[in-house]
Amino acid sequence: MRTINIRNGSGRPHPAPAAADPAAGALHRIATKKAMVKLLPLMMLALLMSYIDRTNVGLAKEALQADVGISAAAFGLGAGVFFLSYAAFEIPSNIILHKVGPRVWLARIAVTWGLISSAMMFVNNETTFYILRFLLGAAEAGLVPGLMYMVTTWFAQKDRARIVGLVLVAGSVGAVIGNPLGGVLMLMDGIGGLHGWQWMFLLEGPPAVIAGILMYVRFPDRPHDAAWLSRAEADELVRHAGDPRTAAHVPMRRAFSNTVVLWASAVFFMVQLSVWGPVFFLPSVIAQMGVHSTATVGLLAGGVNLGAVAGVVLVPRMTRFFSGELPLIALCWVGVSVACCLFVAFGGFPAAQLVVIGVAGFFVVGMQPLIWSVAMARLTGKTAAAGLALLSTIGLFGGFFGPSVFGIAEQATGSAAAGFGLLVPVSLVSLAVVAVLGRAIRAEAGRTAPTGGAPADSGVPADA
Repeated sequence: MRTINIRNGSGRPHPAPAAADPAAGALHRIATKKAMVKLLPLMMLALLMSYIDRTNVGLAKEALQADVGISAAAFGLGAGVFFLSYAAFEIPSNIILHKVGPRVWLARIAVTWGLISSAMMFVNNETTFYILRFLLGAAEAGLVPGLMYMVTTWFAQKDRARIVGLVLVAGSVGAVIGNPLGGVLMLMDGIGGLHGWQWMFLLEGPPAVIAGILMYVRFPDRPHDAAWLSRAEADELVRHAGDPRTAAHVPMRRAFSNTVVLWASAVFFMVQLSVWGPVFFLPSVIAQMGVHSTATVGLLAGGVNLGAVAGVVLVPRMTRFFSGELPLIALCWVGVSVACCLFVAFGGFPAAQLVVIGVAGFFVVGMQPLIWSVAMARLTGKTAAAGLALLSTIGLFGGFFGPSVFGIAEQATGSAAAGFGLLVPVSLVSLAVVAVLGRAIRAEAGRTAPTGGAPADSGVPADA
């Protein structure tokens, strides 16, 4: 049979079965629910721990300045170096994952990053800070695109934005609970001759190692390897999601030349820049508002991140009211711009500023599942492993520039909040990029043959 392209308002192709069989549809829904129950908890646990282990350094910022002598600019650079090494190893990591399977490779990622996260307790100057942040990024490289690749091999395109949103909830929850947890752990200052930030790094690494062991034991590599699925259920999942092995003959350069994926990656770059600058500097922003208890700083930072949790849950569900993902992505950028303007306008009113930071988080984090969905619709098999890693890699450069820009802004002004004003022009540029992405999608739709089949540059083959 051939893949049939079903178009929605965004112009994206949706692979679908050739015939609408009610019995097969019911079987697919049952299999999808089983996959969600069995896979999502571990996927979410891995992402939860990764966000805790990569963001706890924000809570340690002030202590590292006092105890180790790391300046604001050096801290911003070190926070961003994580993303450079992550980006450097992202694509190779996901290609290896495609070859050896998610079970082994995702487990390896979790175990190594957990160990290196604990090793952050040995930071004693700016150089060791840079080195360990670089190693942490290299160890964790491939986790997010690896999880996204699993989504493409287990779930139908129509379900992917919702599934990705559920997975990304874990990252936002990690920020919500990680900040208060880290704040409490830092109260252990002086116990055993260690600083509070050393206890935080030491104790937050082992859960990632445990998550890696659980993934090795529990994850099947593909639907037909899952003992909890019948053969018919596995067949239905593969029929709707696409078997990655059927795309093995597609040149991998398709993943790097798909214009829609490239422009979606540019939007993702802006998203990551707008996420990670505030994430790493939020504790300092709160401290400069006159909050001196690390536990209270962590609690307030966690509360602000509830906006991001709501965003990844609610924004993907709003696509039913729009003609595809792009209008909703554009609306989210408008929301980010307005929130950042309000943050500047509310100077002197800390409570109001924290509320608008949460609102900005709702929009900027909430649009991420939509961007992943746009890319997933055009990639499969090895091209999905490479293409999704490419999207994540380009986004990670935004993760590098965000903290670096916030650090430079604080160094120049003395205010940890100075970087928020810079997000207004970022939002406006992002709206222009979304418009270009829309033109690329329409051009792709125009190249699609009227009889169906994948777009010429999609990397999605027709089934034989």
